[in-house]
Amino acid sequence: MGVALLTQVSRRYFRHAIPLAVLSLLLLYLCARSFRVVSGCTSWAQSCNPEGPPPVQVRWQSGPLEAPKWKEPPCEGPQGVLGRVMEPFRASLNPEGDVALSQYLAGWRALVRFLTPLGSIFAFATDEASAKVTALEARVHGPEAAHYSSLAAMAAWERRAGLLERPGVAPRDPARSSGSRTLLLLHRALRWSQLCLHRVAAATPGGPDAGVQCGDAYRTALAPHHPWLVRQAARLAFLAFPSRGRWLGLACPGAGETEARAALARAAATLEAVYNRTQGLLAERGLLGLA
Repeated sequence: MGVALLTQVSRRYFRHAIPLAVLSLLLLYLCARSFRVVSGCTSWAQSCNPEGPPPVQVRWQSGPLEAPKWKEPPCEGPQGVLGRVMEPFRASLNPEGDVALSQYLAGWRALVRFLTPLGSIFAFATDEASAKVTALEARVHGPEAAHYSSLAAMAAWERRAGLLERPGVAPRDPARSSGSRTLLLLHRALRWSQLCLHRVAAATPGGPDAGVQCGDAYRTALAPHHPWLVRQAARLAFLAFPSRGRWLGLACPGAGETEARAALARAAATLEAVYNRTQGLLAERGLLGLA
């Protein structure tokens, strides 16, 4: 009986001990593998070197040293998300110091396509912008197209033709607004977009999230021109603003955070250049008070 009991206990012990031993060895193997991956080691040699070249590698050569060429990320290329926004806006800045309207409006079309997937928070901005872009495109491609080739040409023609509104007086029918007034409203929305992109790109870890930063940009660029009800609706909408990661992922798909932030910052700089030139042209012609 004692032998039988001992045999039964031994079988029970080994039945549990063997799986535990196998599990322990498996965990040990996984830990060792993780260590090799993290450290870059591929073998258990006494001295382990990470795979790939060392962080700093000096190569002796007979000629002068050449700095590595900067490689444009795909998102800034002609078919990239940001590239499709920046290219027409850059092209709108003509050498004469004017703003070409057809290219400016093409840039706005691309900007709306970029902002739309970020959520309903942009609906109030993108819907209004699309309507204004459509209204201006009707003039750029309409019977008076020769007078709507650029901002300066448009402003001069509408002043001569008596089409400009009196400062601070909104037209009874918004659809019949002058092209100059419509562009002024787009101009203000561009400032908000530019500030929003810039602040998202330049944010520091642990700082305000994207909703707070773009809400501040809204209060700077657009809120002074909006009625109280619209301002309150926008304030609530910013509470559900997409995260910074969402912004960067849409702006530069597949890129690392540093690369995406740099690309977004360059896009914001392009928008700022367009805004500054437009601001100067509108101010010189006394058009900033049209709306």
